[in-house]
Amino acid sequence: MTKIGLEIHCQLTKLESKLFCYCKADYRDIPPNSNICPICMGLPGALPMLNKKAVEKATVLSLALGCQIPKQISFFRKNYFYPDLPKGFQITQYNAYGKTSIGSDGAIQIEGREIKIRRIQIEEDPGRLVYEGSSEKTQITLVDYNRAGTPLVEIVTEPDFENPRQVRIFLNILADLLENLDVSDPYLEGAMRVDGNISVEKANRVEIKNVGSFRDIEKALHFEITRQQSLVERNIPVVAETRHWDEARKITFSSRSKEEEQDYRYLPEADIPIIHLVQSKIEALKDNMPESVVAKKERYVKKYGITPQVGDVLSSDKFYSDLFEKAHTDTNAKEVANIITTDLMGVADTREKKIELKITPRHISDLADAILNNQITRNSGKLALQEMVKTGKSFSEIIVSLDLGNVNDESSLEKIIDEIFEEEKKAVLEARQNPDTVNYIVGKIMRKTKGKADPSTTLEIIRKKLSF
Repeated sequence: MTKIGLEIHCQLTKLESKLFCYCKADYRDIPPNSNICPICMGLPGALPMLNKKAVEKATVLSLALGCQIPKQISFFRKNYFYPDLPKGFQITQYNAYGKTSIGSDGAIQIEGREIKIRRIQIEEDPGRLVYEGSSEKTQITLVDYNRAGTPLVEIVTEPDFENPRQVRIFLNILADLLENLDVSDPYLEGAMRVDGNISVEKANRVEIKNVGSFRDIEKALHFEITRQQSLVERNIPVVAETRHWDEARKITFSSRSKEEEQDYRYLPEADIPIIHLVQSKIEALKDNMPESVVAKKERYVKKYGITPQVGDVLSSDKFYSDLFEKAHTDTNAKEVANIITTDLMGVADTREKKIELKITPRHISDLADAILNNQITRNSGKLALQEMVKTGKSFSEIIVSLDLGNVNDESSLEKIIDEIFEEEKKAVLEARQNPDTVNYIVGKIMRKTKGKADPSTTLEIIRKKLSF
């Protein structure tokens, strides 16, 4: 039997400053070792100051995951030596004397299966090691402490996963939740890192450390299951150890022996007093939480008649659901949703592409209204959307510049249809005998009008001319 548990490190990227000092929380694109101070470097005499907003964000996440929130929280020193840890210890939370981490005993449902959350703890991120050369044969290791002290939450699950596919589904749901709560942008580099703990049969537990993408954690777990099963079948002991994922070779490799909890020598952090959480404040945070993904989907389906499939896709992506909220009206909501999920998501399917979009809610709303009012066909609408995405020009400008206006007056259409009837005499004859073949003629008309012919008007005229 395979058992998999996760330790997920999620940076609180929506904060301005680090967990215990005033240095910037966003360390990206800053020259190495310039976003540091005596506090985050742990210099003698420097005292930490807890970021209140970090506690609030962590509380909101714990509430969203159905966790119990304690009346008080406390911090500990996790002692270990590693070059990226400037203090020689990490300030974190640890349920040593009762449950004093920010959350515990929560759960997420995936495909009818409950994945239990053991605890959620607030902690500081270490610095970052930069390797020159391959990960196993590198000659030089550089250290950048800009990240040291960045606020994050660690989410520890029970070993409730049976296979890597469940892990990936869980991580996708969690990432959507983090983004929807405005707690973190999980798609930033290094913002969401996953450790997988895995064992097969009665073998020792192995940890796969700091995998940076959902696709890679799934691959790493698949490889590790195969590796451990092969050892068990040959009666070779599975060593309890920490392994890393080699993305180039698609294998895990041994990094170090696995530390036990007692090896970290947890000590209460004397420089941070016990924090008492006021129930009224927790209730206020709960009342002001954003609408959940599930509730948002239900609203889209019930209020606007959007299909459950479209509602599911739209509600789970914060960027596009925000765009929908600003673009739709009660009359065009369904069309706006379809444009976003069917056309726009295909154009911008990554975070980088979303940032580059020059489209606005007004663009989407105008396009939806024009389609509903038969001013433009859906085919022409796709061309207009592509141009709006690239140029940011207004919908009216694009309609004129690309000549995308709908051809729907009967006299103009009848003239074009007569031309097609003359060109396609054989097809016309077949259509009179078999009405199901009329779509061939409609297609010819659409090509001749470059997709601008109104489909319903076109079909009505053809049927009259064919007398059926």
